[in-house]
Amino acid sequence: MPRTIEAPWLKVPFSDGTAPPQTALPAGACDCHVHVYDARFPATPDARLLPPDASVDDYRLLQRRIGTGRVVLVTPSTYGIDNRCMLAGLAALGDTARGVAVLDETVSDEALQTLHALGVRGIRFNLSLGAHPPAGSLRPMAERIAPLGWHLQLLAPPDTLLALAPVLRDLPVALVFDHLGRIAPADAGRHAAHALVLDLLRKGRAWVKLSGGYIVSATHRADDAALDALARSYLEAAPHRVVWGSDWPHATASAGRHPMPDDAVQVDALARWCGDEATLRRVLVDNPVALYGFTPVRPASLS
Repeated sequence: MPRTIEAPWLKVPFSDGTAPPQTALPAGACDCHVHVYDARFPATPDARLLPPDASVDDYRLLQRRIGTGRVVLVTPSTYGIDNRCMLAGLAALGDTARGVAVLDETVSDEALQTLHALGVRGIRFNLSLGAHPPAGSLRPMAERIAPLGWHLQLLAPPDTLLALAPVLRDLPVALVFDHLGRIAPADAGRHAAHALVLDLLRKGRAWVKLSGGYIVSATHRADDAALDALARSYLEAAPHRVVWGSDWPHATASAGRHPMPDDAVQVDALARWCGDEATLRRVLVDNPVALYGFTPVRPASLS
């Protein structure tokens, strides 16, 4: 359902533009990929991205602008396996937030239970920016988190995905591919890694985040029409296994790798990919409830 744009409206740190999206989001809409940064927590010595501070209060401005009510905080590569910044964000946001941590095999079972109580529901492996934790830890860590019902979130170049295919097909937990599987729009339907992700989606082994479109786009634009076919391929394969994330505060843009995206434009692109309100609600509300364990949201017509 379109909404009237009033501009200038609200300027949000680390987001271009000020107007809200043209698309009104459903109650309980979840942004499933956000980072927070705080200089009180030191970066890991090998960090490749060192963004400025981006706080929960900053992010709340984005929620007001685009209309989301729930969020998933993901520990960024900047902090390695130090999850304190993400956990501080979870504490500030309360039950409207869930977390994805970065952990290695040194973590104790007791610590995993504590993280679960704090709202963590998955672990992330970023094999695009270094390899810590290393790919060899995928299976051991998946076995550790399986009893908690957590998922394993993975960001890796397409060729790395293919090399890991035997492992990915046999993990005891659900996989979540972020940033559109890191597939370039030009490779949709062509690269074997795209076929792998689609197959895992169809078989109920994986989920995909429609996030970071401006990262995989050749033009680095959130409204790049070339992203449409890639995003829709996932929605058509398994609409019940797709979620969305803004990737705020866009650390790669802060690093000067591309222009700062307009998050309202990202929302409107998502609405275009979904095509109808029912699919949009599924991606933004129902699927995050299933994946992250949020309280179900009743449709407005039933309230």
